[in-house]
Amino acid sequence: MTEKLSDADRKTDLTDLLKNGWSLDEARDAIFKSYKFKNFIEAFGFMTRAALHAEKMNHHPEWFNVYSKVDVTLTTHDAKGLSGLDITLAQKMDALAKG
Repeated sequence: MTEKLSDADRKTDLTDLLKNGWSLDEARDAIFKSYKFKNFIEAFGFMTRAALHAEKMNHHPEWFNVYSKVDVTLTTHDAKGLSGLDITLAQKMDALAKG
C-alpha cells in the first residue's frame, strides 16, 4: 500500500507544483490543475501520453476533457490522500504539457 505524504514531504514536494499552477484541494487531500491546449487534438494527445505513464505507474488520474481543456485531479485513494505517486504523475504531466 502506498503511504500518504508526510508533513515534511508536503512542504518540499508540493511547493514547486503549487508555483506551477497546481492547487491544493484540502477537503479531498488532492491536487488540481486545468491545462489549456490549442485544440482538441493537442488536448487528446496530452491525455494519451499521460495515460501511458499513468498505466505504467498503476496510478490513474481523475480527469475531464472538453475540447481544448483538460482538468486533472490527483489523489491516492488507497492512501486516503496525497502520495509520492501524485507528485510524480503531476510532474510528468507538466513536462508532457510543455511538449
